[in-house]
Amino acid sequence: MSDRINRLRRGAVTGATTLLGAAVLAGCADQDNQQTSLDPKGPDAQQILDLFSPFFWIAVVIGVGVVGGTIYVALRFREKPGRPRAPKQVHGNTALEVGWTIVPALVLVVMAVPTVATIFDLAEKPGEGALTVEVVGKQWWWEYEYVGEGVVTANELHIPVDRPVELRISAPADGVIHSFWVPNLAGKKDAVPGRTHFLRIEASEPGTYFGQCAEYCGLSHADMRLRVIAQPADEFEAWLAAQKEPLPESDAQFVREVLTDSWGCTGCHRVDVAGAEPADIRTGPNLTHLGDRTSFGAGLYDTNVDELTEWVYDAPARKPFGPLDPLKRMPSFREGGMTREQAREIAEFLCTTATDPENEQRCLGGSGEAQQ
Repeated sequence: MSDRINRLRRGAVTGATTLLGAAVLAGCADQDNQQTSLDPKGPDAQQILDLFSPFFWIAVVIGVGVVGGTIYVALRFREKPGRPRAPKQVHGNTALEVGWTIVPALVLVVMAVPTVATIFDLAEKPGEGALTVEVVGKQWWWEYEYVGEGVVTANELHIPVDRPVELRISAPADGVIHSFWVPNLAGKKDAVPGRTHFLRIEASEPGTYFGQCAEYCGLSHADMRLRVIAQPADEFEAWLAAQKEPLPESDAQFVREVLTDSWGCTGCHRVDVAGAEPADIRTGPNLTHLGDRTSFGAGLYDTNVDELTEWVYDAPARKPFGPLDPLKRMPSFREGGMTREQAREIAEFLCTTATDPENEQRCLGGSGEAQQ
């Protein structure tokens, strides 16, 4: 008897330790990413939660019943002194066997009806008046092109509040599979090379909603983040109009002499300057108005002059690129002979590309934590 009690105690201690460890590890999670499907900020996300909630409680009831039944059987029919070790052998109970086959099947059928209905509802494309955006998942960043607007940007998707948005999601033909996911606004949708998938999102209130790639896509998969910035209609239209404007002609000399001739940045990045024909270059993110973005590096770093300096100077030291084609990854300009002073000069220029003076001031203010 004492051995049995000791085994039970050890089992209880092991179970309690496991639960405590799980709770501690859960507490170590990043609390700032604000990614949750349990706090919907749009009608599509709300529809997903409305489907999830009753199913969750059905699963809880079933789970409690199964676990409770297992514990009861384990205690009721455990080995006891004077009782044969092998239980009495009996034939199956037909009523029970039919019952535990039919009841789960009925539960699944009942759950399937609203599930299929929700899937079809979410798959419907928005009607007239919707904003259409081409989304391309690359290694490891997101490119957005506003269809019919001539605006190409990266990693931060601006949308108007209370207006459906149709996302046309794909990946380069020579790329890999990614998955676009902003849990506050919608479910996941894969970005597959050679195919276009559609996802409808809509925000019911202004705010910044965080997301990420949800399909393993290589070395920097965890660093492929994104942000959706929902704005009132007038603010969105103002942002869109500002993004269409090229940089002033006064910036042409710096773009030509520094970004092009000295370091070849414009071989991978698009930089539109007034008076020059815009080059449709998509290897790297569009830098024309980088200063307006709150983050860069696919949401990895805040956009300020200190972080930009370190990125320009030695990006591979800040985000691993692995064995990608050298023509498709950010090189280390430190190894190419660039000094930090030259990197900072470029970073300061990128800050001045902001169309909003407040964004420029924020960017030039720096983080106060620049590496020396």
